[in-house]
Amino acid sequence: MDLKDRLKLYVILDRRLGRGVPLCDQARLAIQGGATAIQLRDKRMQGRDCYRASLAIKEICKEKGVLFIVNDRLDVALTAGADGVHLGQEDLPLEAAEKIAPEGFIIGISVRTPDQAIEAERKGADYLGVGDVFGTSSKPDAKTIGIEGLKEVCVNTKLPCVAIGGIGVHNVKQALQAGAVGVAVISAVISQKDIAGAARTLRSLVS
Repeated sequence: MDLKDRLKLYVILDRRLGRGVPLCDQARLAIQGGATAIQLRDKRMQGRDCYRASLAIKEICKEKGVLFIVNDRLDVALTAGADGVHLGQEDLPLEAAEKIAPEGFIIGISVRTPDQAIEAERKGADYLGVGDVFGTSSKPDAKTIGIEGLKEVCVNTKLPCVAIGGIGVHNVKQALQAGAVGVAVISAVISQKDIAGAARTLRSLVS
């Protein structure tokens, strides 16, 4: 399957926003609803716990043929056998990650400007997470770029772009029309009472 197709509905797991639902169950339910990629992101989780969680989530994703990405922690992503890592602008530099990443390992980069997108593409990123597009409670201090900012990034790169930040059923079509190949969500799926149902609704809009 083409990477673009594997990035259509990118669900980010979250212990805080998940209403007490264990991470593995969040992953299972999101995949049941049609998630095409799962990311483990937890800034407060200790390395050992992150590694163990990654091993378990990787098996769930592998069984269903869903992409599994670890946020920030390249060491955990590699040792747990994840499909890739997602790095922010303040994380390990892309060129450093590429030195130890095996062939076929996916590296995604967070960007919010065309210049950042161009640089990430030049250095060999595989996809871009673009935002914060609409504003989000998971990162209240993030600067919103809006639909126009998303469009500017998308037209300045050949890399597949995933829109992130405040994405929901009410604006997912706007993000896709702006040039994104898919959307990354947390609250719109993980915080919902029916995780699988919420994922299914979003998946129907990005198919």
